[in-house]
Amino acid sequence: MPWIDQHCHLPPGDDGAEQVAAARAAGVARMVTVGCTIEQSRQMIEIARAHEGVYATAGIHPHDSSDGVDGLEKLLDDPNVVAVGEAGLDYHYDHSPRDVQADVFRRQIAIAHERDIPLVIHTRTAWDDTFAILDDLGTPRRTVFHCFTGGPDEGAECLARGGLLSFSGIITFPSGQDLRDAAAACPLDRLLVETDSPYLAPVPHRGKQNRPALVTLVGAAVAEAKDCSVGEVEAATWATASAFYGLDES
Repeated sequence: MPWIDQHCHLPPGDDGAEQVAAARAAGVARMVTVGCTIEQSRQMIEIARAHEGVYATAGIHPHDSSDGVDGLEKLLDDPNVVAVGEAGLDYHYDHSPRDVQADVFRRQIAIAHERDIPLVIHTRTAWDDTFAILDDLGTPRRTVFHCFTGGPDEGAECLARGGLLSFSGIITFPSGQDLRDAAAACPLDRLLVETDSPYLAPVPHRGKQNRPALVTLVGAAVAEAKDCSVGEVEAATWATASAFYGLDES
């Protein structure tokens, strides 16, 4: 059973093609390349069109919420798009005002409900407000908390709302014990793995450019945290991600 990197940001052109080829050689058969702005979402769609097994999302990152959502609905009509997002709240940097972040997050949640498509959530230093907005609007039936950075308590809150937890290379960092504890507590069929490339390369590649081929190291770290085999994580995350994004639907 191959791997899915359920959240990456592939570059356009030859660099992206090389990363896709390297990922396939490493046993990563599917990649979801994620949009954070309207223009980047267009780029992700073009990349998905060019490569079998690569799928795109379209969304507005909280950093870019000030740009609004004009044009997003049209991008979501593209057959290569499998989710809306990444959307959410980021109070660590506050690149957009918090009230604007909340409004754009709410709009994307509404789109996920209206279209019955997956929602990809980015939340950083904003757990309480993220949960409050989801509780107000209702968590879409397919929701993933990407690059999960909480501990077991936050993980339990996400799971209670029907969400999935997606673990990145941070789970391999010495400082990632809370993540390892959260992974240990998370049912195997409720978690995913990702690189969030080009960021957050896992140990022993930390500090270098990340790439989808390295999602296998994230999977190995999840397996260690859960005291199960790497093959079990590989099979479970393949099945869960494929179903979540509807990748095997005719």
